[in-house]
Amino acid sequence: MPQTFTARAVLLDMDGTLVDSTAVVERLWLEWAAEHGLDDDRVLSVIHGRQGHESMAILLPDRDPAINRAENARMLTAEGVDTEGVVAVPGASTLLDALLSTPHALVTSADERLATARMDAAALRVPEVRVTAEHVSRSKPDPEGFVRGAEILGVAPQDCIAFEDSGAGIAAALAAGTTVIGVGERARGLGAAAVVADLTEVRARRVDGGIEISVG
Repeated sequence: MPQTFTARAVLLDMDGTLVDSTAVVERLWLEWAAEHGLDDDRVLSVIHGRQGHESMAILLPDRDPAINRAENARMLTAEGVDTEGVVAVPGASTLLDALLSTPHALVTSADERLATARMDAAALRVPEVRVTAEHVSRSKPDPEGFVRGAEILGVAPQDCIAFEDSGAGIAAALAAGTTVIGVGERARGLGAAAVVADLTEVRARRVDGGIEISVG
């Protein structure tokens, strides 16, 4: 049964939501896991949705945070160059086109350089308003990024719909007070108001005062 939601603005995660970067993300992180003797499944269960240094802090809790930030910087550089296998999530371009006249923002744990590289690799329009790693002091699942995105757009988080795919991202968006639409199998069972397999199941249209999103 289709579900319909209305909002004044839309907040969009990138990796796993607009862009399928799984191939490069998991390739680089599994290389990192091997270097540190960590279990692959454990690493993959932690990394999605978080900034890299936060993932490292969870996986190597006794390590100096400065080392994590330095390694994360090197990994971001590598990810920005390695875009092999990066593609758009089906329906992403159509959704972005539908949001052109609606307040919307990208809210991602990637930095500005990486976000631009991945959106370009996927041939997707980069939203004018972007909250990237440089703009927050705390990573998802902290709600700071979504709160900041809503603030820039001039709306309350409660008046936003957020699209997210990961546990950390969904937790962040819910903590901010947004309505969350989950994208992909990883989003199921995490509290989103609705979950779609991909963005081809999403329809958006302008209504008085905002946007109407239908799913299913």
